[in-house]
Amino acid sequence: MAKTKITKQEKSWVLYDVGNSAFVLLSSALIPVYFKSIAEPGSSVVVAWGYAETVASLILALLMPILGSLADYKGNKKKFFMGTVIIGVICCALLGFPSQALPFLILYVVAAVMLNGSMVFYDAFLVDAAESDDRLDMVSSHGYAWGYIGSCLPFITSLVIVLFGSNFGIDMSTGMKIAFLITAVWWFAFSLPLMRNVHQVNYKEDGGTGIKLGGVMRGLITTLKSIAKDKRLLFFVIAYFFYIDGVHTIIKMSTSYGTDLGIDATQLVFALLMTQFVAFPSAIAYGKLAGKFGTRKMLCIAVFAYLCITLFAAFLLRSALEYAAILGTFLMSVFTQVTGNASLGVLSIAVLFIMGIVFLVRMPKE
Repeated sequence: MAKTKITKQEKSWVLYDVGNSAFVLLSSALIPVYFKSIAEPGSSVVVAWGYAETVASLILALLMPILGSLADYKGNKKKFFMGTVIIGVICCALLGFPSQALPFLILYVVAAVMLNGSMVFYDAFLVDAAESDDRLDMVSSHGYAWGYIGSCLPFITSLVIVLFGSNFGIDMSTGMKIAFLITAVWWFAFSLPLMRNVHQVNYKEDGGTGIKLGGVMRGLITTLKSIAKDKRLLFFVIAYFFYIDGVHTIIKMSTSYGTDLGIDATQLVFALLMTQFVAFPSAIAYGKLAGKFGTRKMLCIAVFAYLCITLFAAFLLRSALEYAAILGTFLMSVFTQVTGNASLGVLSIAVLFIMGIVFLVRMPKE
């Protein structure tokens, strides 16, 4: 019988999700609302926010293959992880100071790149933290679950300060400064256990000649060739490319979309907060279901559910009662800007989930 108790290293890995999820939740729920208050009057939050997220994703896509290859070498993974966390935390703490949209977006893009960069190294640490390969699904699902519920404490604290701070002489601008600081401290504090207790067990040796860019690029090309030859892995990577972009768009753009529909900001924030509590047991259960029915089958079900919710958001969502976290960011921004209709922007995301399902289904079983 597999051991179910989480080890110290596994727990330390899980705790980083608790830390970074505080910024993810703030970015999904409160930051877009705050951005609307400093943006140019009459401008679309969906368009501006979507392009900012697209720039962040593009920078990450260009940097991470090289940085990820460098991190594979002995002793590098933790250095890159710590570097991205520290820079991201500093940018997060400073987000409350710009009073104009462009400086705020630039600072936010840097923070978002560092957050998602740290997540790449964090995910890579899973194989080092887990006691064995058969515990990967279990540890990963615990990370998601505790990340959802753990992020609520700093978020609720920030929410109270921002929404009700005026009763104590704290205006919205000052309240947001405090909220960003609380989130930054929380993010950094919960990164410390991983920095201290999880070590890079799986790594590449540099052969005694030192790490050179040419060697890194050759290794990257070799990896890409290996993926191209393995049809099962190739189809999964392509499927993941499509469906995860849709998922990230939902997380990042849902509040902006709701704002463009005219739904009250407070209702949007509380709706997203409610999903955090629902997601906690759901993540644990989904990890167990993946072990019972197979990861691919459960992935297909999840992606199909995202597709259905996206269609619902595009055609039926019009009020806070119907609101769900729905909504790549580039497609949504372009379609919204060209058509002037945020619902058509959301509809464009459906193609990402359709492509994801197609490649997951076509992925060879053997």
